[in-house]
Amino acid sequence: MSGYQDVIVAGFGGQGVMLIGTLLAYAAMEDGLNVTYLPVYGPEMRGGTANCTVVVSKEDIGSPIIHRPKSLIAMNRPSLDKFQPRVQDKGIVVVNSSLVDMGLADTARVRAVGVPANEIADGLGNTKMANMVAIGAYVQLTGVVPLDVLKASLKKVISPNYAKMIPANEQAIQAGADAVKG
Repeated sequence: MSGYQDVIVAGFGGQGVMLIGTLLAYAAMEDGLNVTYLPVYGPEMRGGTANCTVVVSKEDIGSPIIHRPKSLIAMNRPSLDKFQPRVQDKGIVVVNSSLVDMGLADTARVRAVGVPANEIADGLGNTKMANMVAIGAYVQLTGVVPLDVLKASLKKVISPNYAKMIPANEQAIQAGADAVKG
């Protein structure tokens, strides 16, 4: 990883946006990096908009608030519409192409990578893992943390009541990473 990376993760409430933001933050801490995590909820939880900002750095972090992020994970069209204009030129935008037309991506200004997260998750047996597919793709593209550290951090963010879901989530993360390799 370079010395600094930030991302806005955005989607509808219920898409697991906060979970993957938390997962990335824990993985970065496990990797010995400094982290800030700032969640933002819309008026409704499930179905409303939700986003979070994660900043990862080898150096101290001055603020969790990012006006011009280096990257974006857009799980739905409203999130792409709202946050893509703020992404720095040549930044990385991971787009859930299952729900967003890639023609809406500003490919002249940013590196937009479509990942059919819902379809990949469906193929693994659970559409709710689309968020894990997306974070796997993002980590593969940016190298912000090692993929194995991200997977190992699932134990920190998934409730012990759902520990049986960790292997499936690891598989979804790997599938997302594989979808953007090469």
